[in-house]
Amino acid sequence: MSTYTSNNILNAVAAAAKTLDERKEEVNRLNVFPVPDGDTGTNMSLTIQSVVGNVANLAIGASAHEVRKAITTGALMGARGNSGVITSQILRGLCEGSQGYDVFDTASVSAAFAKAVEVAFQAVRKPVEGTILTVLRDAAAAARNAEEEGLSTEEALDAIVAEAYASVQRTPDLLPVLKEHGVVDAGGFGLAIIFDAFTAALLGRAGTMVDELSFGRASHPKVEIEQVNDWEGSQYRYCNEFLVDSDTLDREEALNFLSTMGDCELCVGDVPKFKVHVHSDHPDQVLAYFLERGQVSEVFIHNMQMQSVERTEKLAAEEEAQRKPLGFVAVAAGEGNAAILKSLGVDVVVSGGQTMNPSTKDLLDAIGSVNADAVIVLPNNSNIIMAANSAAELAEVSCAVVPTKSVPQAFSALFSVDQDASLETNVEEMAEAAAAVKTGEVTWATRDSKDAEGNPIVEGDVIGIADGSIEAVDDSIDGAVLKLLAKMDAEGADTCTLLAGEGYGDEDLEALVTEIEAVYEDLEVDAQRGEQPLYPIVFSVE
Repeated sequence: MSTYTSNNILNAVAAAAKTLDERKEEVNRLNVFPVPDGDTGTNMSLTIQSVVGNVANLAIGASAHEVRKAITTGALMGARGNSGVITSQILRGLCEGSQGYDVFDTASVSAAFAKAVEVAFQAVRKPVEGTILTVLRDAAAAARNAEEEGLSTEEALDAIVAEAYASVQRTPDLLPVLKEHGVVDAGGFGLAIIFDAFTAALLGRAGTMVDELSFGRASHPKVEIEQVNDWEGSQYRYCNEFLVDSDTLDREEALNFLSTMGDCELCVGDVPKFKVHVHSDHPDQVLAYFLERGQVSEVFIHNMQMQSVERTEKLAAEEEAQRKPLGFVAVAAGEGNAAILKSLGVDVVVSGGQTMNPSTKDLLDAIGSVNADAVIVLPNNSNIIMAANSAAELAEVSCAVVPTKSVPQAFSALFSVDQDASLETNVEEMAEAAAAVKTGEVTWATRDSKDAEGNPIVEGDVIGIADGSIEAVDDSIDGAVLKLLAKMDAEGADTCTLLAGEGYGDEDLEALVTEIEAVYEDLEVDAQRGEQPLYPIVFSVE
């Protein structure tokens, strides 16, 4: 088992601070309400940088107690905004929970996270699910499970990071406003970055998991700027935050007072140092209350309405600056297919496909929402090509259609894109790449019929369709796929991409891949979750 010194841990904290500083704009862009107090990435970064600065002032050979105090004090002093204050309490809880442990191991990590949950949730009077607190709690559960399962420290840290990112991905399902705007929680994402970067540095890894799971790199949502922020919205004008030195301040009494002054109220810390945060239209009354009970310092009062206007102008300027020469609209059914298309550069995915053909207006609206000088449409179904052509003719920007008839054809077409080439050249190259792809689709017959060779098909049979022609009939999905592959000359192909539809399990998919590889030893099989309806398997061979 590896042994980690205080110096190892502090260096990892510094590395996490550096990484978050580099990623803070990605986190900021996830804010649903882009006002100053909602600059989550910046606020969290400033908070943890304050920790690093405070720790740097420690004498060589400082005790564990001195290190913990430096971390908690630095976090409290540097906390900015709700997200920064909550981050400071998470760090405080981690430090308090690790007391009594002589080594940094799975047990001490689990205890630290358990205490962090307790402290952070106590700091927020009305915790909301789908926020940084949810991500913290889920990460703590992973730490507890790691201890119960007897995992090593390294395995425990990896499990915590993985669960933190998984929790971030779930936040839109818990907080409707996130789902409405198509983003994950910014604070939760920032916290996952901290855990990830800390773990990578401590374990001596060159890269972090965030490079693969960076939610902030997705297309940025266009949100209406409102004079609200944080988790539940605010109707007040001023964001007030400051430090209070007091030997007599009653924290619960102070919170009760703050609740009468505004919202998003926080009062954290212990005698003699406290951090106060509240949104209020009466900063004079807020300050007067605390001046009667101690000394006030580090006062920051932001007019959120004025700064919201500035933020709106900044976002508009950034959006204009980010205009691309070429954008893409694609049609697809299934969350998995949509995610893959976006990862390949598609700006807007219109939901649709077989039996769900989008209208010309749907496609026209999608084209209009792309911030690009020219747009290429990938209809991905023969029944949608005509509507796509009509939309392209009506579009206000230069627009063309690459007549893809399936999602796999779109994948191949997107791989051939050259952003420096003209619209016409790209259309030609993409169409050529798509035409080289053979697509197979497996589904169930909805009525009695005949296949391409005149053989009978009974309602309920599993049928395999190759580029529009029914070429295989079987009583199982796997059997139909294998028959279809043979008809599509898979023996001479290099790659096969499988897209599993909704209801087709991962175990079934793994078994199908094994069967295909056993028959076609030289065929490279890439299996993905497409989640398309009606078709348990869609695949391509090239």
